[in-house]
Amino acid sequence: GAAAFAISGAALGIRKEMDLFGVAMLGMTTAVGGGMLRDTMLGLTPPTALRDPVQALVAIAVSILVFFVWHRRKAELHNRYAETVLLLADSLGLGIFSAHGAAIAIQAGYGANWFLVLFMGMLTGVGGGLMRDMMAGVPPYIFVKHIYACASIVGAIVCVYTYRWFGVVFSLIFGSAAVILMRYLAAHYRWNLPKLK
Repeated sequence: GAAAFAISGAALGIRKEMDLFGVAMLGMTTAVGGGMLRDTMLGLTPPTALRDPVQALVAIAVSILVFFVWHRRKAELHNRYAETVLLLADSLGLGIFSAHGAAIAIQAGYGANWFLVLFMGMLTGVGGGLMRDMMAGVPPYIFVKHIYACASIVGAIVCVYTYRWFGVVFSLIFGSAAVILMRYLAAHYRWNLPKLK
């Protein structure tokens, strides 16, 4: 999940013409931002990303790798793969972190509070991307594209339902798969929520 979100953050940073440091910070923020918000709201301080910085370091390394690969094959990646890479990486990261956030809230003792668990799942999934978009100066992806936050909520719901019957590992798998499938279908069929023009 951290690697997938780092790719989406780094890709956006490159498209916004940030330098290497900016790309690395955008990738790291996308990867761990949602989890840090979740941990802070649950009172798990300092956040896990600061106590055990493996995810943050992986995100920085992946972002630097994306920067140099993109630099080497700039024209081809900009023209053919930019939107696809962002969609795939974002969907994978969103699925993993939405389910993981819900599971963390359940394990923290809030399993009976469905609203809190679902909100923590969604916040973990979309929080880093929201911070990424604000830092990059673009309209937040969660409000404009392919039922993004709604897919995150669906993944959290699937995780909560399957957690009771199959345990944490399978609930993470099912929740992540639900988000990825919903995002794929939304992109393929161009599903969006209604907007006023």
